[in-house]
Amino acid sequence: MSTVESIEQRAAQFAERYKAVYKQLSRVIVGHNDIVHGVLTCLFVGGHCLLEGVPGLGKTLLVRTLAQTLDLDFSRIQFTPDLMPADILGTNMIIEDQHGRREFQFQKGPVFTQILLADEINRATPKTQSALLEAMQEHSVSIAGHVFHLEQPFLVMATQNPIEQEGTYPLPEAQLDRFFFKLLLGYSSREELNAIIERTTKGVVVQPDKVMEGTEIVQWQQLVREVILAPHVQDYVARLTLATHPEGPFAPPITNQYLRWGSSPRGAQTLTLAAKVRALLSSRYNVSFEDVRRVFLPALRHRVILNFEAEAEGIDPDKVLLEILQKVPEKAEGTKVA
Repeated sequence: MSTVESIEQRAAQFAERYKAVYKQLSRVIVGHNDIVHGVLTCLFVGGHCLLEGVPGLGKTLLVRTLAQTLDLDFSRIQFTPDLMPADILGTNMIIEDQHGRREFQFQKGPVFTQILLADEINRATPKTQSALLEAMQEHSVSIAGHVFHLEQPFLVMATQNPIEQEGTYPLPEAQLDRFFFKLLLGYSSREELNAIIERTTKGVVVQPDKVMEGTEIVQWQQLVREVILAPHVQDYVARLTLATHPEGPFAPPITNQYLRWGSSPRGAQTLTLAAKVRALLSSRYNVSFEDVRRVFLPALRHRVILNFEAEAEGIDPDKVLLEILQKVPEKAEGTKVA
């Protein structure tokens, strides 16, 4: 078998296994197709996901169902204002053995899992939020001079409620940047709501099958990074990211009018990796411009900061980003597309 055939075969295998996980989620979750694809994209690149939506839309159910579909450890933390970092990370406790000798022993907290649901993360204090976000970034926990590594894959799915903001602690922009995607859950349609009623009010509980384990997920995460990104597509990613920088050389008028700060380099990294997943889903081993456009909003909506004028006029990040997407051409002037 040639190298090209081997690559195409691996891409087709990834698409097949991805769809197997998606099928199990769809047995429980009604609608929200883009949200489910976003969550799975985070899983297969090793990133973390922030889900935002009003209560009752199925955010917690989605994460729990994902954990049931994958043969991974799962923990849930309900964030509250009195939650302390030790409640997440764990703490040293004095343990007495059978001979009466006492010693400190580290008791691991719920962060020592593989899929962690951080429910209503914006209800915890900044100190507690930062403890979790450090574990997200480093994939390890440092306690009393000892470093404890988290088992791979490690995925944090955090939820937050856009309403009832009294008594909450919004995540700072620098911490939001650590989330791979920010996904917005909207209301269900008439057909979807009827399907939800049909599935959930007749006493029949659907249990998804386990179709994938951790070692396989890690292998697919490595495959994603091997997908080819041609120079002209890579430059498109770079120009899209730079177009979010006010007063920058690639900034369209709407950026200068409504944005105070643009995306960090993490935004470009996120666009690249997410687009590679989209390419593999089409059984391709190279990224297209369309792949990049499909992941533009969830990758960057939490990485741009609106100015006062945008907030006063009720402009949201998605409106600005969609116009940026329209204004930035695929081919830069003065360059040749291979």
